[in-house]
Amino acid sequence: MSAETNPAGPEGETTEKNQLKERKVSWAKLRRVDSLNLEAGRVSGSGTHSSSVSWSTTLSLAFQSIGIVYGDIGTSPLYVYASTFTDGIKNTDDILGVLSLIIYTIVIIPMLKYVFIVLWANDHGNGGAFALYSLLCRYAKVSLTPNQQPEDTELSNYRLERPSNQFRRAQKVKNKLEKSKIAKVMLLLVTITGTSMVIGDGVLTPSISVLSAVSGISSLGQDAVVGISIVILILLFSVQRFGTDKVGFSFAPIVVLWFIFIGGIGLYNLFKYDIGVLRAFNPKYIVDYFRRNGKKGWISLGGVFLCITGSEAMFADLGHFNVRAIQISFSFITFPALLAAYSGQAAYLRKFPEKVGNTFYECIPDPLYWPTFVVAVGAAIIASQAMISGAFSIIAQALSLGCFPRVKVVHTSAKHHGQVYIPEVNYMFMIACVVISAAFRTTEKISHAYGIAVVGDMFITTNLVSLIMLVIWKKSIWQIALFYVAFGCTEALYLSSQLYKLPQGGYLPLVSAIFLTMVMGIWYYVHRQRYIFELNNKVSTEYMKELSSKPHINRVPGIGFLYSELVQGIPPIFPHFIANVPSVHSVVVFVSIKRIPISSVSLEERFLFRHVEPKEYRMFRCVARYGYKDAIEEPEVFESLLVQHLMEFIRQESIMLEADGTTTAEQVAINDSETANMSQASSNRIVPTEQGAGAGAVSRGSSDSIRSQGVAAMSSTFSAPPIQGVNEEIKFVEKAKNMGVVYLLGEAEVVAEPNSSFLKRVVINIIYRFLRKNFRQGDRMMAIPHRRLLKVGMTYEI
Repeated sequence: MSAETNPAGPEGETTEKNQLKERKVSWAKLRRVDSLNLEAGRVSGSGTHSSSVSWSTTLSLAFQSIGIVYGDIGTSPLYVYASTFTDGIKNTDDILGVLSLIIYTIVIIPMLKYVFIVLWANDHGNGGAFALYSLLCRYAKVSLTPNQQPEDTELSNYRLERPSNQFRRAQKVKNKLEKSKIAKVMLLLVTITGTSMVIGDGVLTPSISVLSAVSGISSLGQDAVVGISIVILILLFSVQRFGTDKVGFSFAPIVVLWFIFIGGIGLYNLFKYDIGVLRAFNPKYIVDYFRRNGKKGWISLGGVFLCITGSEAMFADLGHFNVRAIQISFSFITFPALLAAYSGQAAYLRKFPEKVGNTFYECIPDPLYWPTFVVAVGAAIIASQAMISGAFSIIAQALSLGCFPRVKVVHTSAKHHGQVYIPEVNYMFMIACVVISAAFRTTEKISHAYGIAVVGDMFITTNLVSLIMLVIWKKSIWQIALFYVAFGCTEALYLSSQLYKLPQGGYLPLVSAIFLTMVMGIWYYVHRQRYIFELNNKVSTEYMKELSSKPHINRVPGIGFLYSELVQGIPPIFPHFIANVPSVHSVVVFVSIKRIPISSVSLEERFLFRHVEPKEYRMFRCVARYGYKDAIEEPEVFESLLVQHLMEFIRQESIMLEADGTTTAEQVAINDSETANMSQASSNRIVPTEQGAGAGAVSRGSSDSIRSQGVAAMSSTFSAPPIQGVNEEIKFVEKAKNMGVVYLLGEAEVVAEPNSSFLKRVVINIIYRFLRKNFRQGDRMMAIPHRRLLKVGMTYEI
């Protein structure tokens, strides 16, 4: 349900009251008259995410995308033929067979699969494995974390659709997914593995691209080539902090010039040496090639596949651009240039087959050699940008969904929220690229490892998109089968060829993917167990009511934001906080930062509030909802927005109760009834540690901030008399904000229960603890000022 923004004046008030009356049925059904269960969709022009983008903006993004997305696939002509004919060319007709394979591989996977199908499987303009997973989580309850709430499904960007009667098959599949724990685990595991493959690709792409370009000066010796490549790689990663927007505009002219060079040189060689190679558009040459070469032809597919490395960047980098921009830039610039380049090299090799080892540089006309070399180095540098940007995007998605250790995500563009930079990951990539370049030294050895990461990610994308076609798009079974067979079988064939090279270096991406999958899986597992623990141990209503009977607890002026991941109830850290610091602020807000499986949440729908009973305590629960593309505001902006929406909630609540005819006493009864139905704690236990030692210690520097406000501590009773009138209540909150906002952060140390298995103790007590201590802490993630921060720790046994 959506409502237009109310105009100012009496007419606006009348419209608002009419809308409130229309919602009475919905409120009665939800049994709560406050914003945690109000329907969303209150955004003006809700659902306008997909609003049309002007052609000038689209063309500008298309130009930028050339500099970001196509550097990898665009520099493949540097090494494809050399990687395919590793033992030389025995029969010149094999050149036609390989060219035919290259042509149809480019047509089938980048063009048909990605440009015309997979790009449309985006999540509000975002691509990558986690975008696909988020889509599935919205349309079916397949998330392993039990934090789905009815009000989230009403968000403007959620767009929940129900399968129609004529597609009951989709409903059956959806039900099976929701009921099967194994299916949920496998779906998450496949998503994490696909993400790990892209991250591995982001490490291998810079190494092979730069080494292949610098090989144009191989006369200086291989040591010089490797050394220069390492220097270039370090410079490349040093400029990432400037952001995709600036880097894209800077790189795009170079890549456009690169495509002009390779396309022009290709046409020159085509007409000069053998225009007859265009016969390769006939697929019969593929059949002839395999008949002649048998097993060797199958093995050579590993080299042929390198012609489409970087295709997945079109989908992974989609959040930086849009579908139309990618389609335009690939169809009208990248695709023609690549066909001309490969055809020209084939024509040259038909006359000089012995020069296949360095085909690209050998076939360049002498006057253009050094200009082409300079542009090639520049394009190779840019090629690295494609997968680096894609890796940043999907890591940011994984982080927001609780599947990656905490890292700093910097949003580098105010116009395009998907453009991000992650400093820690950037430097890890740089170190890995330098090590790989120094260890492998040649593009031939790196190519053995390179293809497995790429084709592995492509195959996972095919599986996820097929599931989306079945459950969400509700395509007919023959369309799904055609998609899966055509692309899945093609990629499976290439994957089998790549696996043959496992001993020659192909093990590297598999080992890195397994390692990253374990890290992400462990982080998600403990993150989920911690959430379930807090859910099962949330604070009871009785405890909250008894606070006023404890004379040693004082209220101090100001507002306190107590952060927790719990979105249902009061977190168990609160009693521990009261035990350590027996003073709380005159207004307390339990804040939960909740990530929704959508790309973005409108500011008008971001904050949900609820009173913590009794109301005279002036305590509130707030759920701040963010999509995986949304950046959390700076503390000053965040607290201003939250308090502003809190005051609006108080005002709206008064109007709602009046319109609904519900008395305050009746609402309190509803609140108490709901809270009494909370989950009981199982064998999980809270183990508070003694103050001043370990996790139970209060952060000293932060406690000074509280003490400074509490020196003149108002020895007021815990519950103050209710203020008569909405305006007075709002003024009280505003005055509390002016007195200062303090952030109360619960730092929970997670350990395995004493009777846990050895594996569980290793996972939680060693691996997870190491990750947590060596990545960013919660206060650094939210950039909370230390002078206004109070930390209280405790230990959770799970």
